[in-house]
Amino acid sequence: MVESYQRLTGKPLIEDAPSDIAALREVIWNAPRAIVAHGTEGDPKFFYGNRLALQLFEMSFAEFAQLPSRLSAEALAQEARVTLLEKVTQQGYVDGYSGVRIAKSGRRFMITDTTVWNLLDKQGRHKGQAAVFVAHLTLRAGQ
Repeated sequence: MVESYQRLTGKPLIEDAPSDIAALREVIWNAPRAIVAHGTEGDPKFFYGNRLALQLFEMSFAEFAQLPSRLSAEALAQEARVTLLEKVTQQGYVDGYSGVRIAKSGRRFMITDTTVWNLLDKQGRHKGQAAVFVAHLTLRAGQ
């Protein structure tokens, strides 16, 4: 995630990221922005969510890792989400996205300052997509 983000955006995902992989995992896990990633399945499921993302979605890691990423957005927002992900696939990444997401309890929350990018291995093979975002406003179910 860190390398793909840097290669595609030219910016670091984590400022002053440690080179030690265990330390880097700890920094990403505790980052002040939510970080999520899904794979390349036909209906991609999340395979990563940091501490903040799991809190926002009100799920354990095991629950989150079973969630198709499309279900993180409301049904009404699905078309915009699909358009966004198609744009990311074509361009490599998209900055400045915002939208409403839904937690396990039905609570809605706004994500802003979102960057979504393609996850590419060192050989350039597509491994999924990831996002980093800020959650601002907590909305009640149905809003």
